[in-house]
Amino acid sequence: MKLTSSLLLLACISCPVLCTNKLQEHFQWNIIDFEYPSDEARLQAILTGRFKPENGLPVGIEVWNDKLFISVPRWKEGIPSTLNYVPLDSPVKNPRLIPYPSWEANELGNCEKGLSTVYRIHVDKCDRLWVLDTGTFGIEKTTQNPCPYALNIFDLRTDQRIRRYEFRPEDTNANTFIANIAVDLGHTCDDAHAYFSDELGYGLIAYSYKENKSWRFSHSFFLPDPLKGDFNIDGLNFQWGEEGIFGMSLTPPQADGYRLLHFSPLASHREFVVSTRTLQNSSRVDDSWNDFFYLKERSDLSHTTSRIMDDEGVQFFNLIDQNAVGCWNSRTEYRKENHGIVDKDDKQLIFPADVKVDRNRNLWVISDRMPRFLITSLDYNEVNFRVLFAPVEVLIKGTVCDVPKRLEEKIINLNDVRHITEIPSYGYSQKIPFQGYSQKIPFQGYSQNIPFQGYSQKIPFQGYSQKTPFQGYSRKIPFQGYPYLG
Repeated sequence: MKLTSSLLLLACISCPVLCTNKLQEHFQWNIIDFEYPSDEARLQAILTGRFKPENGLPVGIEVWNDKLFISVPRWKEGIPSTLNYVPLDSPVKNPRLIPYPSWEANELGNCEKGLSTVYRIHVDKCDRLWVLDTGTFGIEKTTQNPCPYALNIFDLRTDQRIRRYEFRPEDTNANTFIANIAVDLGHTCDDAHAYFSDELGYGLIAYSYKENKSWRFSHSFFLPDPLKGDFNIDGLNFQWGEEGIFGMSLTPPQADGYRLLHFSPLASHREFVVSTRTLQNSSRVDDSWNDFFYLKERSDLSHTTSRIMDDEGVQFFNLIDQNAVGCWNSRTEYRKENHGIVDKDDKQLIFPADVKVDRNRNLWVISDRMPRFLITSLDYNEVNFRVLFAPVEVLIKGTVCDVPKRLEEKIINLNDVRHITEIPSYGYSQKIPFQGYSQKIPFQGYSQNIPFQGYSQKIPFQGYSQKTPFQGYSRKIPFQGYPYLG
């Protein structure tokens, strides 16, 4: 359902919970449950050990129309379904997860027709859900690989899988662990690429939808920083020193028509970048070292596992050390002074595992207390998992990320970088400075007739009302989906 700015403003008049500058809790769970065909089937699953509620941890989310997709990896026994959804307009705050597209499609070990373990997922503008099945069961030393890594793509309009692609043996290695995916859509639905970060195998896999083939890049930028492997989260001290390339985000198209892929190892505070012109060319696998660039470091306590950049060039990233969500506007230099925090909450945002921006420019976050789940145990008498959201324009208002667009949009073109003359303004390695912005594609600016006035401040946030539960999004203006371009 399309949640327009007008509807949001109208909602602010009647429901002040939407009018604050904080992420608002939409769902919460003490423990994860699933929507079985009947209570008898659920009880039978518990009695036989096929369902162990205390073993489920939600880690990834995505939004499409009135569905919120949630992934639950099979790290432990008793996870009946790894890819699921809940209706956004659910009348309860803790809805049971519904397997997607079906129970049968989530069968562990059914390599051809089922899904074993899913982490991050992505919906593109052609109404397709991109899902990487790792084919695994367990975690770390308990990991088993009953199936190969395989990309599954679903048509969300028909709930049918339209493609399954198995990674080549040379795309992975003995240490491979892939949890993140970034999808790059070109001018048509067939002109699509996906990129996968191999966190523990230290690689970057590219996939072409049109060619239906994949290839793998290697680079030292994918490795962890040996000085950044110590973590303190949720009262726990632990070490994730081997964690390499993890979170990724794609910029809007640049002057040359390609995007920039931003990425960072988990055990690192530094950002790296490469043009998709390089990644989409399989012949560059062994000849692309100098196409990768490093940016300045973020501030201390800035480990991040997930990030997303919206169509306006604003990047959002989870700050797992700080129980916060950060931002950076790509129209500014990449340095810590230009990084802001859009929300921080030491209760609701303990380990914000995934962040996404939907088509209506709302930011969605799931927090799941992952370190406590993995290292000690969760208290299932209290809330452990939350899904929160807020409009992007509300979150960035008043932060360093609230940068107005200029009439002439300045777009970075890595292919214009040539000579060693000065320190680059964008923050790349001083060996290859930035030579200026391309002026080839001017931005015409937004209409100045109706400037955004911000949300009403007349009704301060009074806390969550228990008398008026969330009624769901307006159904007066249904979202019809993007036209199929292929």
